[in-house]
Amino acid sequence: MTELWNRLTNQADEVLDVKGLACPMPLLKTKQRLNKLEDGCLLAVVTTDKGSIRDFAAFLELTAHRLVEQSQDADNSEYYFLIHTDHSGE
Repeated sequence: MTELWNRLTNQADEVLDVKGLACPMPLLKTKQRLNKLEDGCLLAVVTTDKGSIRDFAAFLELTAHRLVEQSQDADNSEYYFLIHTDHSGE
């Protein structure tokens, strides 16, 4: 894990590691976890599925959840997301 991931997890209320899972599982697992969290919580997610960048962006546009930060490691093998929960749009 990178220094960036450590920083994100320190900010997060919950952490979800979905490395090694292929599309659509990272998004499905993230949606399940978001549904369990209260409004205002921060969820840090790490995945190795490059398609998660596109999938998470499309999903978040359809919800009130907000992407706080998105990044990747130096060799583009891990993708990091910090998501602020908001269920008001449901």
